[in-house]
Amino acid sequence: MTSSREIRIVNDLEEISRIQEFIEELGNDLNLSSETIMNINLALEEAVVNVIMYAYPEGEHHEILLKVTVSPQQLIFLLTDRGQSFDPTQVPDTDIKLPIEERGIGGLGIFLIRSIMNEVSYLRLKEENRLIMKKDL
Repeated sequence: MTSSREIRIVNDLEEISRIQEFIEELGNDLNLSSETIMNINLALEEAVVNVIMYAYPEGEHHEILLKVTVSPQQLIFLLTDRGQSFDPTQVPDTDIKLPIEERGIGGLGIFLIRSIMNEVSYLRLKEENRLIMKKDL
């Protein structure tokens, strides 16, 4: 059986704790391991922080929607915002084998999301960014 839940936040870093509580509650309801909950939280925190920090002009308040669809085999997270267009799937993988001083700034969050989630895709539709992250159970 498939079900869904959602949470709406504003683009403020203080809202991250609400996302964490939402994921912990979801994980507990689904009897997920604490490690799985922590990893999902980490990936979603990275994705949401990127939206909060970079999608909108400073000082503007906008809504961000996180919807999760639950099936027996998979969790599908849909992160929707109306900020400037940005496709994280087009960012090249960070070479984590390079020494820190030789790496470019940024990119680790997207690397983290890709390594935690089983599938990551992006769609720009009706002036909205839609980041889809799938996690197999």
